[in-house]
Amino acid sequence: MALRIGTSLCLGLGLVWLALVGTASAHGPVRQKLTEKIEIDAPPAKVWAVIGNFQDMSWVPGVAKTIGEGGNTPDVAKRQLTLDNGGTIDETLYKYDAAEFSYSYRIDKVDVKVLPVNNYSATIVVLPAEGGKSTVEWRGAFYRGYPNNDPPPELNEAAAIKAVGTIYRTGLEALKKKVEAAK
Repeated sequence: MALRIGTSLCLGLGLVWLALVGTASAHGPVRQKLTEKIEIDAPPAKVWAVIGNFQDMSWVPGVAKTIGEGGNTPDVAKRQLTLDNGGTIDETLYKYDAAEFSYSYRIDKVDVKVLPVNNYSATIVVLPAEGGKSTVEWRGAFYRGYPNNDPPPELNEAAAIKAVGTIYRTGLEALKKKVEAAK
């Protein structure tokens, strides 16, 4: 009887160990977070005047046009970005605070060939900086474009981070140029 319990216990522990090893070697998607910032030589209200309308992404390079509805009303406002390459991104505004110069949105629909991400959400905020300047932060959270294990290189974490980072950096640099040129 003792031998039978001992054998069963060892077999059970062995199966648990195998399950843990198998789980540990699996590599599913990991939520990525990315923040880009830029300082702009203009007060926050002036910067917000350029970016505060959810329906207008004309300040972001690569966006050919934006069509939308619902103004700046959270959970009602929607926009579709048409990119220079013809791809589209459908987004919904879910938080808007004009007094705090901030809004948050999520992507509802995008082909991963256009932007290699899933479950993407972001916040843009304009903060006061020393000397009457502004700091603009663009923060996002997302998963890679390929939801299963062993993603192809164009849909892995590195590709997602690179694509989102490029949009944030080029967008913020273009915003800085536009706002500072209007001084």
